[in-house]
Amino acid sequence: MVSRVPGCLGHYDFDQIAAFAKKRFVDGVDTVSLMEQAGSEREKEEVALVCMLDIDNDQIRDIMLTCRHSATCKIMDCRERLKRMIAEDLGMQ
Repeated sequence: MVSRVPGCLGHYDFDQIAAFAKKRFVDGVDTVSLMEQAGSEREKEEVALVCMLDIDNDQIRDIMLTCRHSATCKIMDCRERLKRMIAEDLGMQ
């Protein structure tokens, strides 16, 4: 399912991102392995989004995106959306 998030310009598959997050943080698969498993550039971007979840909000808040959507999308938008999805998927609302 491609971006179920209205206004998401990245057209990311947030269900796939949540699956990558589960592999990374629940199953313990390292980031490099996830990157190697990615089958497309979009999947690599999605793995990169997952990797950012491991960084404190204060450290990431001022990072400027350099992706093609950076003019309208902020780094914290995807990050908070992903955290909510993962919490829902793991039953931790």
